[in-house]
Amino acid sequence: MTDARVQRLSAFVADQIAAGEVVERPSSIVKELVENSLDAHATNIEVRSAAGGVESLWVRDNGIGIHKDDLALAVERHATSKIVQARDLLGIYSLGFRGEALASVASVSRFKISSAQPRVDAGWYLETHGGEAIGNGPIAHNQGTSVEVWDLFFNTPARRKFLKSERVENQQIDLVMRRLSLAHMEVGFSLVQSRGDQPAKSAAGKESQRLNLAAGDPEGRLAQVLSPGFVEQSLFIDESTQDYRLFGWVGLPQHNRRYMDQQFFYVNGRSIRDKLVGHAIRQAYSDVMFHGRHSVYVLFLELAPDFVDVNVHPTKHEVRFRDARKVHDFIFGSLNRALRAIRPAAQDSETPRNETAPMIPSQAALGLGASRSRSNSELPGGFAQAIQHNTVTDAAPEWQVAAEPAEHPLGYAIAQLHGIYVIAQNAEGLVIVDMHAAHERIVYEKMKAQLEAGSVARQQLLVPLTFDVSETDAQWVEDLAEQLHKSGLVIERLGRCSVSVREVPVLLADADLQQMVTDLLAELAEFGTAEGLNRHGLDLLGNIACRGSVRANRRLTVPEMNALLRDMETTENAGLCNHGRPTYVQRSLDELDRLFLRGQ
Repeated sequence: MTDARVQRLSAFVADQIAAGEVVERPSSIVKELVENSLDAHATNIEVRSAAGGVESLWVRDNGIGIHKDDLALAVERHATSKIVQARDLLGIYSLGFRGEALASVASVSRFKISSAQPRVDAGWYLETHGGEAIGNGPIAHNQGTSVEVWDLFFNTPARRKFLKSERVENQQIDLVMRRLSLAHMEVGFSLVQSRGDQPAKSAAGKESQRLNLAAGDPEGRLAQVLSPGFVEQSLFIDESTQDYRLFGWVGLPQHNRRYMDQQFFYVNGRSIRDKLVGHAIRQAYSDVMFHGRHSVYVLFLELAPDFVDVNVHPTKHEVRFRDARKVHDFIFGSLNRALRAIRPAAQDSETPRNETAPMIPSQAALGLGASRSRSNSELPGGFAQAIQHNTVTDAAPEWQVAAEPAEHPLGYAIAQLHGIYVIAQNAEGLVIVDMHAAHERIVYEKMKAQLEAGSVARQQLLVPLTFDVSETDAQWVEDLAEQLHKSGLVIERLGRCSVSVREVPVLLADADLQQMVTDLLAELAEFGTAEGLNRHGLDLLGNIACRGSVRANRRLTVPEMNALLRDMETTENAGLCNHGRPTYVQRSLDELDRLFLRGQ
């Protein structure tokens, strides 16, 4: 249509385009309405839906309400009480601010909003169909706001066809409620879902109560939204710098999932999805997570509002950080320190509880092993020595039953089973250790410490490897030459789209160098870090440690077994081998008694 003229779209078409950005499905409406309730300082929020939210949605809160003279304006596009000037966008504290949600919802449904403010005799309502007002007036209503939505997409049936099944839409609403509830544990939430034509009723005629989350109970909410297992197998962290604070709960490495469905991250209380954040968390778990598994966490990042731009997308799921690299490094460093602090003693402890149920636990309740410090024991000198260190020779006390096992969390060795497992007893009961897996972790951590203590050994290539890359990648090589040099990689930019590799870390000399550098540059372009190079080197250290550790059927003396236990207690990540498998299990005396029906 080369002769088409520019013309102004009708209000209806413009509303449909705008609504499509905000109202993707019923759960999108729930998100926007509940966020409005939270911005209104509600302490209790109720949500009901029928037929997956397509037939009806109802959201009610006890917030500060809306003035009756503002109701009509509230459902107009770009009308909001949360910002006034453009500069306000640089310091947004509220969840909503664009003034699009109510207008978008009203334009694609039959819509009614009712509200009452404190110290006002009666409430007021406004009803619209497809954005057109059809009635308003006084109504009996408690303090707060109620929004009712019927016949979603009744005026755009084509969009209704793109919705999923009722079960899927219900699941999405449930997920939105769970995600919002984790960031606002001081607020009570309830969700009731029913089949079509049966508001708040199931097929059996009973209410289908999917969620009922009491306010002020962080432990209970975590257990209900994620699982009781997460409460038992998680660590509370709280790390701060001058610019950032990261706090929340992270699952211990052994508490993992096949899918990324229990990963919740918030920036200034706003739930977001961000590749940079996800990359930093994956890197922190990379040494301890079993292959193909995913971590579980509920984490909150706080920073000054002008350090992050939340006005990136209408759904507000994405943000843009002013200094993305600094944020990445802070998140990675905070989680890495927390995970490295985990010792066998910590993992056997009971997860601290928040008896007074504060919204955020205090520093005194940091969780398993947060206060433990790293061992100052001497490390064997040189990689070759570490590889040949197939026997555990560190000094250790002789085995003695009379000794107090509470002195050592893993207790004292009793015997070796089939040349594979070390059997020990501690104050709690029985400890079974996979000696190869445990020694593999010990050797690996010692080799890593040696690597960090000195410069990385490099090997010069007899013939430099030269190949072409994109101009952007070549610029990365030029800009980060010093950083790459510290990592043991000497690479130079030769031309506009050409680079030359001259030296590589000794451990990587036999790797596919071109593929490695190409992958590294891709990571630099996406995340601004060279962690991939370090990860490759650590993977090789892990392989060396695996081959240099004690093997099955190797007979150990009792002192050698005790030395292994003592090393485990002072080694970072000792509860898991380099591949993410457990190195030991604990069985209490109560568990053993139940096995043999003692006391029954």
